[in-house]
Amino acid sequence: MINFDEYIRQGEPQKREKGYAWQTAIGLQAVDGLKSSNYLIETARKDIEGEITIDEAEQLIRSYYQSKIAHTPEDAEIHEADMASTNIRRLLTEKTFAFTLVGLTSIHRRIFDVVLKFAGQIRDYNITKKEWVLRGDTVLYVSAPDLRKAIEYDL
Repeated sequence: MINFDEYIRQGEPQKREKGYAWQTAIGLQAVDGLKSSNYLIETARKDIEGEITIDEAEQLIRSYYQSKIAHTPEDAEIHEADMASTNIRRLLTEKTFAFTLVGLTSIHRRIFDVVLKFAGQIRDYNITKKEWVLRGDTVLYVSAPDLRKAIEYDL
């Protein structure tokens, strides 16, 4: 994982907040086995330093992938990690958050907006997913018919 500790430790609150947000966002992608691009890291540093805004960072990342001529399966995963990281960074530095079903689906939509066509929707089908951190085992996911009630109960 990329280390933004130099920004987190220094005295400027804005750089510390942005550094923490980027480190968290990129780290969350790493937990899923996704690696961010060096281009994202450099763009994140520019955002932290105040050379660009988060809107400009997002546009730079979008343009970077639109301008790529060849796309490999690895590029798709890196693109997902970069876009999700950028969206997570934005969310973590906003001052509002609602622990409601609408709030959570809104966050899901905002994080995965460009990456998943079903972003922000509650799934209506059952899933399994082999997790590398569980040595290929799957986690127990709530069944689709019970998902909405389970989220509301948890909140």
